[in-house]
Amino acid sequence: MKSKLGLASVLFIGASLILKVSGLLRDMVIAFYFGDSYVADAYLAAFIIPNMFILFMTTGMKNAFVPSYIEALEQKRGAYHLGQVFKGTILISFVISVLGLALAPVYIPILYPEFHADAAKIAITVAMIFFGVIFFVGMNAVLEAFFDSENKFSLSVVSQIIVIMSSIIGAVLFADQIGVYALAIGYFIGAVISLIFKLILVIPRKKMKLKGKFDWIEIKHFYWIFIPVGLTVAVGQINLMVGTIFASYFEEGSVTYINYAKNLVHMPQGIFGVTIGTIVFPLLSKAIATDDRKLFKQGIERGFTLMYLILLPSVIGMMILMPNLIELIYQRGAFSDEAALATTQVAYLYFGSVLFFSLNNITNKGFYSLKKGHLILFISGLSIVLNVILNFILTAWMGYKGIPLAASIMAFCYVGAQFIVFYKLVNGLDLKYLVLEFTKITIATGIMALSLWPVLLFFSEMRSLVQIAIVAITGSVVYILAAYLLRSKSFFFLAKRFLKK
Repeated sequence: MKSKLGLASVLFIGASLILKVSGLLRDMVIAFYFGDSYVADAYLAAFIIPNMFILFMTTGMKNAFVPSYIEALEQKRGAYHLGQVFKGTILISFVISVLGLALAPVYIPILYPEFHADAAKIAITVAMIFFGVIFFVGMNAVLEAFFDSENKFSLSVVSQIIVIMSSIIGAVLFADQIGVYALAIGYFIGAVISLIFKLILVIPRKKMKLKGKFDWIEIKHFYWIFIPVGLTVAVGQINLMVGTIFASYFEEGSVTYINYAKNLVHMPQGIFGVTIGTIVFPLLSKAIATDDRKLFKQGIERGFTLMYLILLPSVIGMMILMPNLIELIYQRGAFSDEAALATTQVAYLYFGSVLFFSLNNITNKGFYSLKKGHLILFISGLSIVLNVILNFILTAWMGYKGIPLAASIMAFCYVGAQFIVFYKLVNGLDLKYLVLEFTKITIATGIMALSLWPVLLFFSEMRSLVQIAIVAITGSVVYILAAYLLRSKSFFFLAKRFLKK
């Protein structure tokens, strides 16, 4: 671990930051052209269903493929294993694409019965375009997982940036002519370009053996591990779909507020949470491959504390600056003051969701490294049931604002249950170390938050961008100083790794 969290993490964090910024740019484009209208609602609602399969293929593939590929390398059969998984995935992704395209006119009206005819038409067409993308997504997913297994994390992120930027360019060039469909078509083109980019990098190196027959035993063995892992990954998207379905029963714009707020609040998780989890994962897999259980536990413990060290102050800082961030990012074009206020109110309630699911990235990586992903599948299923129940109760009380609160409560229960199972699976972790580090980090974050309120009030008359910059710099300095004075071990660990590089 000590040798990996330096240059690789810097490159990956940088690439992930660009990816998340490009994702926000896409949301900004949607907000600018379509505001909180039924068009935006229909597009975002339709995207959720195929995106569930996209995440099933991409994130699920990484979590299943990295340990299996590392094991295959140890046996001198890495190229063969990669080739068989790639060929098997081509068939599976093709079947998913065809079924999704054919069934879109059926499931959209069932899931969103409150959509009027124009909104339903948009949703059906958008869903069909995105399901067509999945054929290329499957192949992309295998190659991205291969890059991660070689610790070339930034390459897989760059390929994702290509897809998002293509979607943005499509909207900017053609939104006035073909409306919201420009985003979906741009995404489709980006997925094809991204696949070509990866193949150019992989094929000349002869890292993938494609010649020969399908080895159905090899493919079946891999997918026996992959499917429960992929389904577990898809749980988050299923829960998001549950929230979107409930939002579709409320006033126009509710789906938009939920999606924009979620995407913004989860930005730290996407940058830092996924980064730490991804970098730690190959190291955990290596520890398991070499049967070094002590190193495995240390990697998990370090992952938890590093995640909390970076995520907690990031999320608290975002909560303090949320009105400024919403105004800066979304409030232009067709996105009104009222839409900005509604999105801000929803964003506050997503706090627990981003924090708990970020920590859960480490637990999940531990399960996947041990090839025990199936153990959390049952808990994942229960989380969906709990989310539905919470949405029924809280939306009846709070309207669409109950959706993010339900997500936060569900995340706490889901993560707690998974941690208990994992703790028993590995015969315990150093809880004293974890509690002490979490306490120090929480105190340091509290000191940071208290110092920011007077700063924000003092500069309240300035533009949002200036306020954000001043508060971010002040908060970073105060937090670093507080963590240093409290002698946080995770802080010193991280500082030493970066200073060495």
